[in-house]
Amino acid sequence: MLDALHRHIVQPLVALKRRSRHLDDLRRLERSQYDSPAEVRATQLSMLRQTLRHAYDTVPYYRAAWDAAGVRPDDLTTLEDLTRLPVLTKADIRADNDALVSTAFDKATLRVKTTSGSTGVPLKIYLDERGAQWKTAATLRADEWSGWRRGQRVAKVWGNPEYKHHGLRGRLVNAVVDRAIYLDTIQLNDDRIREFVTALRRHKPGLVFGHAHSLYLVACRLRSMGVEDIRPNGVISTAMPLHSWQRTVIEQVFGVPATNRYGCEEVSLIACECERHAGLHVAAESVYTEVEPDGRLLVTDLSNFAMPLIRYRIGDVVTTSPKPCPCGRGLPLLATVEGRDADYVLTPAGNLISGISLTENFATKVPGTAQLQIVQETRTRLLLRLVRDEHFTEASRRKIASLVLELFGPTMTVETEFVDAIAQEPSGKYRFCVSKVATDHLRGLSA
Repeated sequence: MLDALHRHIVQPLVALKRRSRHLDDLRRLERSQYDSPAEVRATQLSMLRQTLRHAYDTVPYYRAAWDAAGVRPDDLTTLEDLTRLPVLTKADIRADNDALVSTAFDKATLRVKTTSGSTGVPLKIYLDERGAQWKTAATLRADEWSGWRRGQRVAKVWGNPEYKHHGLRGRLVNAVVDRAIYLDTIQLNDDRIREFVTALRRHKPGLVFGHAHSLYLVACRLRSMGVEDIRPNGVISTAMPLHSWQRTVIEQVFGVPATNRYGCEEVSLIACECERHAGLHVAAESVYTEVEPDGRLLVTDLSNFAMPLIRYRIGDVVTTSPKPCPCGRGLPLLATVEGRDADYVLTPAGNLISGISLTENFATKVPGTAQLQIVQETRTRLLLRLVRDEHFTEASRRKIASLVLELFGPTMTVETEFVDAIAQEPSGKYRFCVSKVATDHLRGLSA
């Protein structure tokens, strides 16, 4: 009853108050997902040409780059013509951040996302409100593929919950509008997991959502505790690859198929499994994807006009699926997403800290961090490999020390190694948190 009330009354009223059209967008996307592949590509081409024209007219970076390449938006008449434009990299975003923001917008009115990215490189992304609404709708559509239904509660296994940064108002909005309960992955231990189980039993969420390795860890702990009564409608795994051995444990414990979802802070949702689990459907009305010969993914954002990311090399390796999904949706499919992975770090006290949560804390809170890799050498010793820029000062060193003390306690020692670059893995990815100590501990949980 409360779920239906929230879905049909509370959410429309909140959308009306916020002047958000995301529920109208959601209804449109629920229809378009069953368009034929040819219709999907036609929609993408129309959106792409609009995006390119806007970018050339209002974004200084693209006008200069495309003029230098001798290409104008009107020259691109097919999706394949996009290859004539230069690739955008993370280094470009860091170096030319202001020049990538459209002059059609007042920066003071834009949403700002500061993220470490999947490679430990902090980036600042600006997002216009209309684009944010469209992305919200695309994400809600994918969320419901898991079996969850809008209006039901959500349990999130996630680090650093955003609502806590907004005081009493944030807590009220989370309790009444978002209806989310959290297990903060910055400090995972048995006591916190037991508290989370109590909250799950009380609130009965329709969805459990979190980092792949965090969901796996929680599932292992629930199994060892003999907890068998947590039965959501769906489970969504995101932020890193969902390995088969992790999926097996998660599905056994929660009693539902795990839905693998793929996205990033820069462009939000990219692709997600549907109920048939035959690959990940690209959110084609929100992003256009290309795959370079070496498997690296390029993404063009079709909905953010404040800071269009065009042919953005996201840093991940993917494979595509030539087969249509048996669900009947016309959205293109990714077969696999490879290379995004982060270890935990095991604290001297025996607690586990999510690698993604760690990177967010260090890369976004330590001034002058251009790129970061965290390596756990022993249970009581960390190595921070850090590429610094001109903003790194003695205050940055003090911030590192305070974060280590806050997160790991006084017995953890840390060495900071300044390097010119972080070495790539054979896959071409940067592994931003490495801990064989924690990996051995986690694998032992599933034995």
